[in-house]
Amino acid sequence: MKTMITALDFGTSKIVTLVAENSGSTRCDIVGTGIAAYDGFLQDGWNNPGELNQQIQASIADAEKQLRHKKISHLNVGVPAAFTKVYTTEVTAKLSGTDPRVTPDDVKSVFRQAEENMKDVMGIIIHSSPAWFYVDQGKKAIEPVGLKGEELHAAISFVVADKYFVDEVNQRLQNMGYTVDGFYSTAAGEAMLFLSEEERDRKCALIDIGYLSTDVMIVEGDAIIYLGTVDIGGGNISADLAMGLDISLKDAEEKIKRPYIFGTDIADRVYEIPGNDGQKAKSFTRDQVNEIILPRVDEIADEIQKKLDESGARLGNWSNIFLTGGGLSFNRGGRDYLASKLKRTVKEVPKRTMTFNSAAYSSTLGLMDLIIDTVEQNHAQVSGSKVKEFFRNLFGG
Repeated sequence: MKTMITALDFGTSKIVTLVAENSGSTRCDIVGTGIAAYDGFLQDGWNNPGELNQQIQASIADAEKQLRHKKISHLNVGVPAAFTKVYTTEVTAKLSGTDPRVTPDDVKSVFRQAEENMKDVMGIIIHSSPAWFYVDQGKKAIEPVGLKGEELHAAISFVVADKYFVDEVNQRLQNMGYTVDGFYSTAAGEAMLFLSEEERDRKCALIDIGYLSTDVMIVEGDAIIYLGTVDIGGGNISADLAMGLDISLKDAEEKIKRPYIFGTDIADRVYEIPGNDGQKAKSFTRDQVNEIILPRVDEIADEIQKKLDESGARLGNWSNIFLTGGGLSFNRGGRDYLASKLKRTVKEVPKRTMTFNSAAYSSTLGLMDLIIDTVEQNHAQVSGSKVKEFFRNLFGG
């Protein structure tokens, strides 16, 4: 029997509704997509609260057109990184027995301790997962059941959503006649989908440069151990061009920002802006454009570096940084330019689907993957032969 699952993702420039069907034979088949542009948000809240309901409904209606007359009534909502905080707590449990080894009950014990450490934290816990375990002074592992020793040590990460965001969005959707099945961490879904276990095991970073903001995540094991947001993104580059060159924001975005190439573009390139509504056509040299674009990208790089330093989570020589989001990923040479500023290699996130692989939608795909994981976990039977499934079920993804 097929189950229809709908994810609602709030980006900084668009609201995306993604509808998937899963069954025993197909884990996830995307059957509907709806996109509605809106004014987005900053960390202080919505930029235009009055338009929000209309654009949510427009996004959902757009997706429903592809569903063969099916109506969407239930939604799973992604909470953007800007409205979440990450807390990591370390806990220890004594192992018992004549031949003490880690059991599922020991893992549950450290998890309960971790939850107890979170009881005074403001907000709503929407995701929890382990960064690592180890026994005594042994090596870190993500699946400790069966390890022998005297003490189990663990680091558990919690993603906590802003209560105002959850309550307000829930109320809006209820007023529109929708039922919210759950709230999920968009950042956690994105990190788990696009960063391989190998990369996460040696600690890595994911940078999502969106339209109005940039999210910086450091990931270890199955957990985000640091999450920071900067209220600057690709839209600021376009706005700088529009103001500095006295052109429309649309022309700045489509005629200059999107086709701009970092580093190796032809030095004498000219960017042409056609005349509209009686206005004269304009042209700008690459040097004129560079004077506007490069300082803003440098500022974004500086803010990313500040967040990496602020995290306190040292990235080792083998730790990689990955870039996604529509703010810079589409520009040829943009990733290499950012790498030169951060003085580290910056890689592109791997493609996860041939039909929906734009970096601008990585957060939506990650969100849907996390939702489906959770749905599957809620229906799975925990057994000793399925250790990985046990941990995913225990830690909520």
